[in-house]
Amino acid sequence: MTSTTLERPEKFQIGRVFNNTFAVISRNIGLCVGLAALFSGLPAILIRLWTQPQIDAVLQNPGAAADPAAMFGSPWITIIAGLMSFVLALLLQSALVRATIEDLNGKRPSFGDCIQIAIRFLLPTLAIGLLVGIGSALAMLALIVPGIILWLGWSVSVPVLIQERLGVLGSMSRSRVLTKGSRWALFGLFLILLIIAAVIQWVMLAVVVLLGGIVAELALALVQSVVSMVLSVAAAVSYVELRQVKEGTSVDELAEIFS
Repeated sequence: MTSTTLERPEKFQIGRVFNNTFAVISRNIGLCVGLAALFSGLPAILIRLWTQPQIDAVLQNPGAAADPAAMFGSPWITIIAGLMSFVLALLLQSALVRATIEDLNGKRPSFGDCIQIAIRFLLPTLAIGLLVGIGSALAMLALIVPGIILWLGWSVSVPVLIQERLGVLGSMSRSRVLTKGSRWALFGLFLILLIIAAVIQWVMLAVVVLLGGIVAELALALVQSVVSMVLSVAAAVSYVELRQVKEGTSVDELAEIFS
């Protein structure tokens, strides 16, 4: 397979990133779906099946709130489930960053290699995820717009970490440099993707209400997997686009670090 050759773009273009995101997914549909199922879909089903009985029990028996086990058990289960989902989402993003760079370099990414990279960088990606989440949340408490801008500035920190291996703080700083001047374009890209995801989720919510049971759980897990997959690939493609805009870096040069 030959290497992908891309001319240096003059500015970050939402349309090109959008098209490249779905092109990467379509060329590696089996790999992307497999990774999404492993790190998002299957865990979502298991977590939902684990937490729902406790939640339903409290809702159906309000008097159980007087029982400390009933009162505190469900919140703790929810917290643990949320942390598990957070870690798995970071693993998925790291694996798909690797897959995206390999694909854009004209190579065929492998399932095992993507998982290996995700596990290797788990701790630093976890640190980045926590710092970005806490920092953006604190900024939004003051004013919403600065919080969004701060989050956009850090939005490609994980791809930077995976590709350039600059460490946690170095990757966050590098992300701010790369996104400078393109943050509103990034905002437009992610806003479009999130609106599409929200529409799909509302449709699936109607399916949940109508069908219920295991069919609904599978439908919700499928939607969550697809949304996580698209957003993760979009972040990686955005990173490549930003490097080409800022530095004229070729895809070959992006891949040299793994050669």
